[in-house]
Amino acid sequence: MKDKMEKNLDQIYESYKEGSLSRRDFVKYLGVAGAAAGIVGSPFGMAGNAFAKNSITVHSWGGTTSKALRQYAFDPFTKATGTKVIDATFAGMDAFLTQVKASFPPGGEFNIAHLSAVYDYLRYKELGFNSILDESKIPNLKNVMPVMIETLRNITDGNLSAVPYDVGQTGIAYNLDKISKEKAEKLGASLLWDKDLKGRLGTWGGDFRTNMWYAALHTGQNPNNITNVNDVWDALKEQRDMMKKYWSSGSELMSLLANGEIYATVAWSGRVAALQKQGHNIGYLAPNNTYSWMEYMYVIKGSDMAIAQKLLNFMLEPDAAIAVAKGQNYPPSLDPSKIAMPDEIKQLPAFDPTGTLKGYLFADPVYWNSKQLEWSEKWDRVKAGV
Repeated sequence: MKDKMEKNLDQIYESYKEGSLSRRDFVKYLGVAGAAAGIVGSPFGMAGNAFAKNSITVHSWGGTTSKALRQYAFDPFTKATGTKVIDATFAGMDAFLTQVKASFPPGGEFNIAHLSAVYDYLRYKELGFNSILDESKIPNLKNVMPVMIETLRNITDGNLSAVPYDVGQTGIAYNLDKISKEKAEKLGASLLWDKDLKGRLGTWGGDFRTNMWYAALHTGQNPNNITNVNDVWDALKEQRDMMKKYWSSGSELMSLLANGEIYATVAWSGRVAALQKQGHNIGYLAPNNTYSWMEYMYVIKGSDMAIAQKLLNFMLEPDAAIAVAKGQNYPPSLDPSKIAMPDEIKQLPAFDPTGTLKGYLFADPVYWNSKQLEWSEKWDRVKAGV
């Protein structure tokens, strides 16, 4: 009887995920079915208990990233273990966090999230959504770059709530037909303020951190400890008059570069790799203290830890991690000094052959989170020319 009821719970959950069942009806049916099956706890806790045996949900970025995860990690894991991996797509970090908050206590429909940037790792900890991984159950962690692991460990009191999965940068892309490599490397971050490029510059309009980061480098400051913020704002106001476009998506970034509408811009390293693979003559510049970030698989509190840890260890198998990295154009978190990398990985922007990530700088989560409200509002005014 209980097996039949748990099967019904699976069907209810699938209907909810597909959108054919409202949240209110989902909770109502879950309560009735859960009581009949003898499952106790909160509605989403019941869901987590009912589905833990058979499935786990991973939220990621969609597109080529989700395709790579599905093909090279999730489907092989299901084939090997019989556990279904439900892949879902989020619209963005803030929107996803709002959904997780609404599902509290977590652990039902939200299990593992493919998050980006260490300031989100801190946000989840501060909200009490962090789990504690049993690292002995994830032996492939030994192959991950130590600097990535320690960056996360320092935020969660020596423990881990996630495993680093890939590394990326928001560096500078430039048109090699219009800008020489020598000039780009000489100017560094100041390439984004080159008066010869007035009307041909671009930047990501949706993120105050990226723009303040490069303005800090341009004005000779540490982005994680800006001592003269007025110089940063003045630089961004100056840059505004030189802008061709504040782009809003990766596809728009690629289109602007590919069509020659802009000659230089901040750019996600994976998107630059995609353009280079397509044959576009685009250079990539990573000045010292380039805005760098890691993507990690974050296990949300309340999830089935045994399944989560087994999946994470599977995803860190070199064959799986390298195949996913090729598919999404970001180097894996695996240490190249321990795991041999194919040429396709070595050629990716943001790849570090040493595994030390020297010259890469992650955003200090405490520093940037404390400034978010004030500086994001200020950035919107500067961008609008107010």
